[in-house]
Amino acid sequence: MKISENQLLRFTTAGSVDDGKSTLIGRLLFDSKAIFEDQLEAVEKTSKKKGHEGVDLALFTDGLKDEREQGITIDVAYRYFTTPKRKFIIADTPGHIQYTRNMVTGASTANAALILIDARHGVVEQTKRHAFIASLLQIPHLVVCINKMDLVDFSEEVYNTIITQFEEFSSKLYIKDIRFLPISALLGDNVVNRSENMDWFQGAPLLYTLENIHISSDINKIDARFPVQTVLRPQSEDFLDYRGYAGRVASGIFRPNDEVAVMPSGFTSKIKSIDTFGGEIDEAFAPMSVSITLEDDIDVSRGDMIVKVNNKPETEQEFSAMICWLNNETAKNRAKYTVMHTSNQQTAMIKSVLYKIDINTYNRNEEDKDLNMNDIARVTIRTTRRLMVDKYRHNRNTGSFILVDNVSNETVAAGMIL
Repeated sequence: MKISENQLLRFTTAGSVDDGKSTLIGRLLFDSKAIFEDQLEAVEKTSKKKGHEGVDLALFTDGLKDEREQGITIDVAYRYFTTPKRKFIIADTPGHIQYTRNMVTGASTANAALILIDARHGVVEQTKRHAFIASLLQIPHLVVCINKMDLVDFSEEVYNTIITQFEEFSSKLYIKDIRFLPISALLGDNVVNRSENMDWFQGAPLLYTLENIHISSDINKIDARFPVQTVLRPQSEDFLDYRGYAGRVASGIFRPNDEVAVMPSGFTSKIKSIDTFGGEIDEAFAPMSVSITLEDDIDVSRGDMIVKVNNKPETEQEFSAMICWLNNETAKNRAKYTVMHTSNQQTAMIKSVLYKIDINTYNRNEEDKDLNMNDIARVTIRTTRRLMVDKYRHNRNTGSFILVDNVSNETVAAGMIL
């Protein structure tokens, strides 16, 4: 299949501290000529100040002052670049154990995850932690980059040993597509260009792999879901009786004349037209933002969902979910939060904590029920009114939600519906 020029791939990077994530992204940007001259000049100056002989590639992504001083990534750094085949958004996420929530944030919308492993150290606890989070978030593609191969004399034996280590524990996880690459981010081996030092490796370099990963099938095209964000009533002479329901298609495909139901009321109608700023279109699919008009006058408002008559989501007031606790303060027992799910907002509470997961060992802890920063737990959520939900593994858009503290207005948790 020919990849369309404007197809967007989002990928996240993860790995232990000093595995070379920021250097890898710097090398990817530098060798693919995706850096502006003023950025290059600024990084060259900073590199000279620090006493480096060449350009410190990690400085292209480490933007915060604390990060530059400590040489670590704290926040999620987003970078954008384009090649003739694809557009890319990179989320460079932290490796430290205390920044698990940042990794969850950066990885939540990713098509692919790059997990870096230091060839000298092999698979470590953080490797397992990040692979588990990638599995939990249902990231479809995993590229395991075994970095710093230059420090182990580009040894094929070391590379194969690490693959065996990784496969031993990843077999327990739900990841559809895993690929392995031996690289040296510092020297550029197998990043954009093939490595002359590792002629034993017959695979493609990283950039070619990212350009050619098949992501069209990652979007759910079966379950048509259209959460309504707002109702359009222009009241102008040209659009006197226009009533359109605007939003972003979460999944599936909508066409004029499709028989649809409006949830949660269940009233049915047919799609009259699908409109965009550029005019009417014949079909809409994720992640397009459109306005849908219906043939019948139905009471539709923000938070409702337009779906196909023969394919409806579950309507749940109580559901089980995996959540990552993002807040400094411990979760309050049976406290009220605002659950934000697609365009719907409801008051909700965590009814019970079933267990927490030790993401180093994957063991369940059913004794400790306190949710603290970075904890991942299975919980039961109860809402004041029903939500239209799908299981997260079938539909990442309609299967995810966040919890917001009603007092501080801070996002306290991100969740995946089971």
